[in-house]
Amino acid sequence: MFGEFMFLFIALAAIIILLDVWAIVSVYRSNKGVNSKALWSLLIALFPVVGLGIWGVFGPRGVAEPPSSPEHSKG
Repeated sequence: MFGEFMFLFIALAAIIILLDVWAIVSVYRSNKGVNSKALWSLLIALFPVVGLGIWGVFGPRGVAEPPSSPEHSKG
């Protein structure tokens, strides 16, 4: 029984870590300033669950601009 709870805890922690990494990458891909990006990343890293929730509601997302040349956008 203890092993089942430990497995659940580890799986939940892994999901939270992956979501935090995704959020931090998304922050750095946004068009916000360097200070804003650093503060958002720090918030997410220091408070993984709460920071992720706050970022989900208020945080910057997305890519600043598409590729600048046809060479970079080849598939």
